Amino acid sequence: MKRVLLFGANGQLGWELQRHHPESVKLRALSRAQADIAIQEQVEQAAESFQPDLIINAAAYTAVDLAESESETAYAINRDGAAYCAEAARKHSARLIHVSTDFVFDGSQATPYQPDSDRHPLGVYGASKAAGEVEIVRILQEKALILRTAWVYSTHGKNFVKTMLRLMSERDSLGVVGDQIGSPTWAAGLAAAIWRACEQPAFNGIQHWTDAGVASWYDFAVAIQEEALALGLLQQSIPIRMIPASDYPTPARRPACAVLDKSSSYASLGAAPHWRQALRQMLTDTDSD
Repeated sequence: MKRVLLFGANGQLGWELQRHHPESVKLRALSRAQADIAIQEQVEQAAESFQPDLIINAAAYTAVDLAESESETAYAINRDGAAYCAEAARKHSARLIHVSTDFVFDGSQATPYQPDSDRHPLGVYGASKAAGEVEIVRILQEKALILRTAWVYSTHGKNFVKTMLRLMSERDSLGVVGDQIGSPTWAAGLAAAIWRACEQPAFNGIQHWTDAGVASWYDFAVAIQEEALALGLLQQSIPIRMIPASDYPTPARRPACAVLDKSSSYASLGAAPHWRQALRQMLTDTDSD
């Protein structure tokens, strides 16, 4: 039975990894309260006591805007924590699967980013995640899987889908950014892909995984309302207008078009469904926090 140590148990992805873990896996899932990856001793203690075959790092500082004023914390978790996980994996001869982000790119190119595309983060969050990738490669070379993803949502925790459902039930209209493009990704599908990757020890290096297709935040919001109305989760439709990102200023700059090329991961792990299909599945998921 494969022994898997998971950091970030309380996050959206960590929650889904626990819900969907295979019976062939002995899983120890730790929250930040149980093991803070920014503290090397806690990472090492967790690895020493469990002796994992695989470490999954789903822990991250993901408060994109707050990171601009809390850079030390963001780097402690996203760079140093990633390095500590890699060091623990090396010491205990375990494989590492580390989750990263499309925010390592600036979103300025018109074509999807390849796994080996140059990193150009726009803000502290992306820069700290990029630094974590660099540390993992330095420590483990190609003996780790760095899996970049984007626009993750789940029935668990705070995310765009749940925020939109709440606002659509409270407001008479909404304005949603239409000039930022990406790929929504259901955390349950991402978790399933990670468990498939777990069974492929040669599937390493930097890879990309999101659901198929692309959307703007506006497109995503319109789809959320349409699907929620069809399922009876909302009682009435409200107007949704498309606004430019400049009308919704935030402390951190965001990539305008950070679509990831998933060719290699789809070839190895199987293709993901279109994001709209995944959204429909999430909205019909009755298990929530």
